[in-house]
Amino acid sequence: MTYTTDPGRVLEGDEIDLAALIQGLWAQKWLIMAATFVITLGAALYTFSSKPVYEARIAVLPPTLSDIAGFNLARGGKSGFTPFTVDDIYAVFTRNLQSEESRRQFFRDVYLPSLDSERRSGSQDQLYTGFGTVLKIKAPTKSQPAYFIVVERHDPAQAAKWAKDYLDQVTRQSITDVLSNTQREVEIRSQQIQKELKILREFAKTHKNDRIVKLREALTVAEAVGLERPPLISGQVAQQLAAFMDGELMYMRGTKALRAEIEALEGRASDDPFIPLLRNLEKQYSSLNGGFQVSPGNMAVSRPDGAVETPDKPIKPKKALSLVLGVLLGGMLGTFIALVRLMFSKQQLAVAQNSSYSTGQSTLTT
Repeated sequence: MTYTTDPGRVLEGDEIDLAALIQGLWAQKWLIMAATFVITLGAALYTFSSKPVYEARIAVLPPTLSDIAGFNLARGGKSGFTPFTVDDIYAVFTRNLQSEESRRQFFRDVYLPSLDSERRSGSQDQLYTGFGTVLKIKAPTKSQPAYFIVVERHDPAQAAKWAKDYLDQVTRQSITDVLSNTQREVEIRSQQIQKELKILREFAKTHKNDRIVKLREALTVAEAVGLERPPLISGQVAQQLAAFMDGELMYMRGTKALRAEIEALEGRASDDPFIPLLRNLEKQYSSLNGGFQVSPGNMAVSRPDGAVETPDKPIKPKKALSLVLGVLLGGMLGTFIALVRLMFSKQQLAVAQNSSYSTGQSTLTT
């Protein structure tokens, strides 16, 4: 049985005859089925010939207090440094995790060596753009507070290894950054202490020289009045007089005492024992330069949420979805072609009708 329809009934002016349209499409069902079959076949060939892509991922959370304890060995107490918090350490890690420098380093050290020589000699910018689909960093969301390192590769074992390798690379860099910052702070603080020690020693030396000048002047006065020993005065007057013996009445100590103190000050080998704050500063300096010894193996800047598992199910291509899309796209393409054919059939019919009408009018005129 053959189905026919009048193309002129399908589209007439701005009106659509739905029944005629359906009848016209049904008349071209084999065309629609053929287009659907071809597109679906192409989708199937692409899907089943494509290499499967596996996705390995690892979630990372902030470290615990015990994980960062090693970073604070040279901080707190009398060091003058504020101890690191979990947020301080984790901020360094997340910054390196998402940094362009870390991605570039992994691209150079791991991704490029995995390519064959022909691909490796191509455009580095294009290769790096392609690398962006291989390694991805997913930021936390409200439902998932962890950062995710996601690696997509055709080899599932390689995908898992690269995810772990990138985490290790970022961890090493973050630990190095924290220790370098601490070491720099220690160096700056040590320089400050050295400057303070130098100032205290210079001040002590200046104070000693000033004392010697005052003693020599008092000795001159004492020699002038012939006072060898301090006068014997008892009672409250003696107490009041003793308070002035280091001031304007210093000469009343007598030449013997003044001369002895001058000789002692001039013969002093070091002023350090007479500087009150010096020993505390020396202790801080010694603690900073001798106590900053940490082992990176006892530190952590993040906490992996489980181990990296080797994926066993590919995420691409999605065969069922590809076939469904092939059927839908094929059906839509076939229907579109059928509608175009109906349009052309209508135009050809209209031309034929106009031609017949013109011929009839010519005959009547003759």
